[in-house]
Amino acid sequence: MAASYPPLDARPLPDTICLFDVDGTLTPARLGVSPEMLKTLATLRNKCAIGFVGGSNLVKQEEQLGKPAGVPVADLFDFCFSENGLEAYRLGRELPSNSFIQWLGEDRYKELANFCLHYIADLDIPVKRGTFIEFRNGMVNVSPVGRNASNAERLAFNDFDNEAKVREKFVAELQKRFGHWDLVFAIGGQISFDVFPKGWDKTYCLKHLEDEAKKPGGITYKTIHFFGDKTSPGGNDHEIFEDPRTIGHTVTDPQDTMRQLNELFGI
Repeated sequence: MAASYPPLDARPLPDTICLFDVDGTLTPARLGVSPEMLKTLATLRNKCAIGFVGGSNLVKQEEQLGKPAGVPVADLFDFCFSENGLEAYRLGRELPSNSFIQWLGEDRYKELANFCLHYIADLDIPVKRGTFIEFRNGMVNVSPVGRNASNAERLAFNDFDNEAKVREKFVAELQKRFGHWDLVFAIGGQISFDVFPKGWDKTYCLKHLEDEAKKPGGITYKTIHFFGDKTSPGGNDHEIFEDPRTIGHTVTDPQDTMRQLNELFGI
């Protein structure tokens, strides 16, 4: 059974919201959330609004966050921003969305996908598995090793990539070839990078918070904390971390997230 929380406007910090990246911030990459983190989030939610903003779709966030908690992920957070907010929920109710394929067009998408697949085919890396391109509603996720890689293979590729800069070089080629299409190529997680239109990075979710303020009885969030691990330039947390509307916090792992929340909010 989902826990109950005070209405958004009745919390001790009603104009404050904490937004969290998922992989590397709330959970180890692609793994489930810990009971300790769930307890921390529940305590924080009694103080202010909370939300996650992740590049993956809601199905993956259900696996990582909802399933370990035994409740739908929308019951754990006030705001759920999947695919950077292209798929969004407020208190369990879906908000308006947008579509990457409608924005880019089928012909351009095929050109982009073909280039990526040819590039990956020519890569000399220790392991290749499957699902090298994952098409999502708001973006495309590209993985040189393939998203079907096991956790051990993901860790091994990440170590290899830290030395060989496979993703960094791949992104540089894509920027040269497709940069004039107003696309962003952002490295995130252990094995992949995201491709999406400019402005459709994690700052996209802030549009929903601005819309919230305009609704009858809506809340204007004057303080927006964002916690993420990929906050350096080129990382998929960088834009929202640097955005003047947010207070950015760089974390190293879920334990560090909880430590910083304790320092900020005494939980």
